[in-house]
Amino acid sequence: MRFDYRSTFATVVLLLIPALSNAQDETSRSIAGGGVSVPGWTGKIDASEQKQGKTLNDAKLAKEGNGFHVITGPAVTYWNPANQAAGSYTVKATFHEPKYMNLNSHPHPYGIVIAGAGLGTDKESYLYCAAYGSGTFIVRGFGPEPFQMNGRRGEANAAVHKAAAVGEPVTQDIAISVTPARVECSINGTVVAGYDKAAVVAAGKLASSDGIYGLRFAHNTEVIVTGFGMTKN
Repeated sequence: MRFDYRSTFATVVLLLIPALSNAQDETSRSIAGGGVSVPGWTGKIDASEQKQGKTLNDAKLAKEGNGFHVITGPAVTYWNPANQAAGSYTVKATFHEPKYMNLNSHPHPYGIVIAGAGLGTDKESYLYCAAYGSGTFIVRGFGPEPFQMNGRRGEANAAVHKAAAVGEPVTQDIAISVTPARVECSINGTVVAGYDKAAVVAAGKLASSDGIYGLRFAHNTEVIVTGFGMTKN
C-alpha cells in the first residue's frame, strides 16, 4: 500500500494552524483602573507594546496586604528607584498566580529584575529571571539590545512548579543572587541557572551587576507578589 506523505503533512499543518494563530494573535489587554498606585513605584511597558498604542495605565500595580497585586495588560517592568543593590546580594519574592492562564491562551512568565540602569529610558538595561506555571523558566536581559541567557524559549526544570490545570493556582519562589564571581537564579529553593559574572557583565549585555532591583511581568498575567526584598550576601 502506498503511503501519501503529502496528505499526512497537509493534515498536520492544518491541525497546527489554530494553535499557532492563538499564540501569535493574542494581544495585550487594557486593564480597567490600571496604573501604578504603590507609593514610590513606577514602571515601563515594553517598546513593542508602546508601538501598539499601549501605556503604563493599561497594566496595574496595586498594594495588597504586605505585597503587590499585578494585572497586565502590556508586558511591563516595575521598580522603586530607592531599591538599589550593589556588591554581593540576593533579591527574592514569591509569585502566586491565583488562576493559571486566566488572562492568556498560553503560559506567560513573571519574575525578578536586578542590575537596573537607565530604567524608564530608551537606554535601560537589566537582567531578569522569570518562571512559567508550565514548569519552564527564562533568564533574559536588556542591554544595548535584548539578550537571552538560556535560549529563545528558555528551558524546563523540575524545580519550577506546574499548575494542575488552567484556572488552578501555582506559586513560585524566585531569587537572583550575585557574588563577586557568579550570578545565579533559584526557583523554589533550587539553583536552576548560574553564570560566571563575566558572561553577564559583558559587551552587549550589562555594564554592571549593581543597580535597581524590581519585578518583571509578561503581558496578560495576574500575579500576587509577597516577600519581595533584598539581602546582602
